[in-house]
Amino acid sequence: MKKKTRRLLVTAVLVLTLVFLSLNALAYMHAYSMTHFSSDGPRTGAPETLSLGERIAVLLTGVRVPRPRSRVSLADIEPRYTTVVIPSSEAITLSGWYAGNGHGAPLVILFHGYAAEKSAMLKEASAFHERGCSVLLVDFRGSGESSESYTTVGFLESEDVEAAVRYAKDNLPSSRLVLFGQSMGAAAVLRAVHESKIKPDAIIVESTFDRLLNAIRSRFLMIGVPPFPSAELIAFWGGLQAGFNGFAHNPATYARSVSCPILFLHGTDDRKANIDKGRLVFNAVHAKKYFVEFEGAGHESLIAYDRDKWKAAINEFMQSLSVTSDTTHNRQALQY
Repeated sequence: MKKKTRRLLVTAVLVLTLVFLSLNALAYMHAYSMTHFSSDGPRTGAPETLSLGERIAVLLTGVRVPRPRSRVSLADIEPRYTTVVIPSSEAITLSGWYAGNGHGAPLVILFHGYAAEKSAMLKEASAFHERGCSVLLVDFRGSGESSESYTTVGFLESEDVEAAVRYAKDNLPSSRLVLFGQSMGAAAVLRAVHESKIKPDAIIVESTFDRLLNAIRSRFLMIGVPPFPSAELIAFWGGLQAGFNGFAHNPATYARSVSCPILFLHGTDDRKANIDKGRLVFNAVHAKKYFVEFEGAGHESLIAYDRDKWKAAINEFMQSLSVTSDTTHNRQALQY
């Protein structure tokens, strides 16, 4: 009897060890495929569009994310942009597009989301330019015409934000500096403010997540798979691969360092970055702040979803910068 019990215990330990190793191997593979862009091939579809068979295949093989590349010709778009090259950390170079609007104009630097590149922000940049701002669109490392072929979902990209701000201050005229970040770009902007102590005059964040771990969990929930413990393992291995603590990549923590006026834009039906999580980031800010909801919008370009409401929110926020620099009052959410 004792021998039989011992064999059962040994078998159970072996099975549990095999399951543990298999889960970690899958998590390592998923983390790598999510953060390292492939050179070619089709991109894995959005989780909500996949069939059951496709979802199972993704769980077993990981996602495919081709390197984001712009297919837009600068000759075909307005305003007219010039290409700039921005040095970042460790010999990394970033590509940017710049359109000036005079020496007295505010400068808005725009940072794109995950698996995107600078041309994805052209609608937003055009709207800012129309209202008299100069604009600089930046490719994060790994995207567009920038160097490298990986992403860290906003962690190391914060160094790219710092580099773009440094380049702008040294080379581009402006009366005020505004940083605009979308999703991953929002996380990078907030971390740059927290870690690098950059001092923009204002910040606008769209569709931000509160914690990297929750952003990963949302992907599992979207395909109907319980996120625990897979999300935790991916956060661990993804951070380890890139040299940082994935559990500490939290915009809700970074937001505490914001000292300038900040505008939050968020869709009420955003499943990748739940609006409640966005409000957690908003609540962490101790400066002058506004929160504008876009009813029915998901994790998407909010100017494309409702251009009039987006422009109204931006215009009122930008006008407020000319009226007051007070960062201790008027912390309520604006309603449009």
